[in-house]
Amino acid sequence: MDLAPPPADWDYAARYTEAHARVRAAEDACGRTGAGTRVLIATKTWGPEAVSAACAGGVRLVGENRMQELAAKGAAFVAAGAEVHVIGPLQRNKAATAVEWARCVQTVDDLALAERLSRLCLDASRAMDVMIQVNVSGEASKAGVTPVDAYTLAVAVSALPALTVTGFMTVGLHSRDEAAVRAGYATLREIRDDAVIRAERSENSALAHAWELSMGMSGDLEWAVAEGATMVRLGTAVMGPRPVAPVG
Repeated sequence: MDLAPPPADWDYAARYTEAHARVRAAEDACGRTGAGTRVLIATKTWGPEAVSAACAGGVRLVGENRMQELAAKGAAFVAAGAEVHVIGPLQRNKAATAVEWARCVQTVDDLALAERLSRLCLDASRAMDVMIQVNVSGEASKAGVTPVDAYTLAVAVSALPALTVTGFMTVGLHSRDEAAVRAGYATLREIRDDAVIRAERSENSALAHAWELSMGMSGDLEWAVAEGATMVRLGTAVMGPRPVAPVG
């Protein structure tokens, strides 16, 4: 497994500041000034030296897609004081790595995975935050539970020991059609609102704090923020362009 070193002369602090400024501008533009949308930095393909440098530049919330990479970089994240979230599809046989290094798994989309995480957390005497991943676009290429099944899954997961459902996550429609992309994000917000309202009515109090909406990436974060995102996921804007593997 080849993981990339930091790009030459890359200013992580400046890039991170620019990313936050873009999010704050998006909040201002849609009337959510001061909403405090968090910026998660995806570190896929970057090695321990790169993530250490990024954290030295101010990054504190990071996302990993692959458990093999997380195992290789986990110690660097701990040393830097970073909060790690799993943001890629997680196989049950790789769940132990997530439990060892991550604070949150954002990509829970079936009960069997949640049950595996729960058992591992109990064995490790720790608690873990999770989000329910929802496929709001209906694309076969994307993971996630269907919108109609999202609440049922959230209720089932919230009943498991050692797990706390903190919200919902989605990978938005890959399109430049603003209305279509925002419709998907609005669907996730409606799922979240319904879950919290039901919790307030004591239908399932375990979901009372499931406020997080992890949605939006570099290409559409303004639309996601306008639809209520509490967390956006950025990658190359802060980490730099990924090296191109040599051909031949």
